[in-house]
Amino acid sequence: MIRIVLTALVCAFLSAAVKAADKPIDIGADSTLWMNVSSFGEAHWLGNEIHLLSTANWFFLTKKRYRDFELELEVLVPQLDDEYVNSGIIFRAQTKYSDDINSQYAFGYQAEVDPSDRRWSGGLYEQATERQWLFPLHDERSNPGEHFKENYSPQWSDEKSAAFKNGQWNHYKVRAQGPEIKIWVNDVLTTHVKDTHLSEGHIGIQHHGSTSFAERGDTRNTVKFRNIYVREL
Repeated sequence: MIRIVLTALVCAFLSAAVKAADKPIDIGADSTLWMNVSSFGEAHWLGNEIHLLSTANWFFLTKKRYRDFELELEVLVPQLDDEYVNSGIIFRAQTKYSDDINSQYAFGYQAEVDPSDRRWSGGLYEQATERQWLFPLHDERSNPGEHFKENYSPQWSDEKSAAFKNGQWNHYKVRAQGPEIKIWVNDVLTTHVKDTHLSEGHIGIQHHGSTSFAERGDTRNTVKFRNIYVREL
């Protein structure tokens, strides 16, 4: 009888542990979970939003490294006619020191936030490596190499191009499990590939840089994120 009770208690404990591990964690609400490894970017909390400003291409990273996970967040980029606007979500990211910028920088997979006429939001880019665009393929800046094993959705369709709504809050979901990577923008599956290059690393959010902020302190090119939840798989 005692053995049965102990077995039941162990099973209940393990079940509760599994459920706790499956629960999404709000990582956007706690500034202590994040780190700035570069000198030229700023992150500010305003209510439940994280506002990013930078003078150059920059990523604000989690201190924790993640292997298999599902990430959900919302992002809003400004509509500007006089300056390039771009952002993204980096994952399985690594950091390295660069003498050129006298600072650390991040490299790794990136779910693209691209409000330009190209409309590749939800595409997959490898930041700061020679591989660059993994999907869609760029005429000059794509070198997927041997690590890129399969593309399960090889066409960049009109539906994918139209998924991102410029000037509005957009919902992203990134799922990385083993070599399989999926990206959704506003519930549209934009990327589904198998790639073996990176298996774990930091998660981060991007500001691509603002000349007007660097020269005049103009904050119009602020990129905003909110409701950042991650669930480890």
